[in-house]
Amino acid sequence: MDDTQGLPPAPDLDAARAKAAQDLKLPSLLMMGMGGLWMLYSLFELYRTLSPEGLEALLAGVDKLLEMYPPELRAQARAIVASFLNPSFLVISAVPGICLNGLVVFGAWKMKNLQLHGLAMTVAIICCIPCCGPMWGLGLIPGIWSLVVLNRPEVKAAFSSK
Repeated sequence: MDDTQGLPPAPDLDAARAKAAQDLKLPSLLMMGMGGLWMLYSLFELYRTLSPEGLEALLAGVDKLLEMYPPELRAQARAIVASFLNPSFLVISAVPGICLNGLVVFGAWKMKNLQLHGLAMTVAIICCIPCCGPMWGLGLIPGIWSLVVLNRPEVKAAFSSK
């Protein structure tokens, strides 16, 4: 006896999950790669800047740029710039970008595995913000692509079905 009582047959959830996973595979891999590369780049630049040679080279470059100003103004400008080149300031200013890109990598990995739809949406939005996401604007491409795919009803259903 048919116990569906006239209702349409239930969709094949495994096929829908496989299709959703396939649709999200490339944008999530792009976001993971860009976020990971940007994290490594940020850490490398932070290390390079905090090395004694890096700080000396940075201050030498500042001195060269300030040569066009009068001496009394040059000393004041150098003091202001030197306060921004304080190692603690450099570390504090690098931490948000490193953390955001770490979140992008983690969220993209969860997106690829069809877990945590809300985090996947958040990460896709972060990628669309040029100063927050990976690669200063290149994250816009996988970010918008992911948002389009994540907002499909069948993809939302694939995230909630396990």
